[in-house]
Amino acid sequence: MTKKTKRTASSGQGPVVKRTSPPAATPSEAQRLAAAILEVLAGVRSPTAAAELLAISLPRYYQLEARALEGLVAALAPRPLGKQPSLEKRLLQLEKELAAARRACARQEALVRLTQRSLGLAALAKPPAAAPTKDGKRRQPRRPTVRALKAAQTLRAQADSPGAGVPEPTSLQPSAPPAGAEESRP
Repeated sequence: MTKKTKRTASSGQGPVVKRTSPPAATPSEAQRLAAAILEVLAGVRSPTAAAELLAISLPRYYQLEARALEGLVAALAPRPLGKQPSLEKRLLQLEKELAAARRACARQEALVRLTQRSLGLAALAKPPAAAPTKDGKRRQPRRPTVRALKAAQTLRAQADSPGAGVPEPTSLQPSAPPAGAEESRP
């Protein structure tokens, strides 16, 4: 058997070269490995003699023996009862759930629009998606400033005041103190 080298990254040091022998290329070679491992486990051969017979190093033999025992244990583990779903069926199930969730979302949005219309509220318009800039990034939407929020609150108060047939001309800007007035600061 020929040896292959595999490079792996190590913590804090340069690359380490591990030497591994290739896996069994044919079923007959896998059977030969299994027979040698079983002979060692039965006590017919020593691990050193089995490694020499297989033309591999002793540490590699122990790796193969450990893998063989793991495979034996995994093969003897109880299997789940019943038919197990395949990945394709699970994907189809998730796609159906997604479609149902989208339909439910669209239904809720329609109910919100209907409620807004029945209460006389204006629906919030979605802002158009910003076009990417030259560097390919999208601009972040502007956040409302405190001044804009105060102006919106003033407008709502004017709209909600009873007997507001004709709105009084008021400024949306904060009023300045009268001339000659001093500000008191703590």
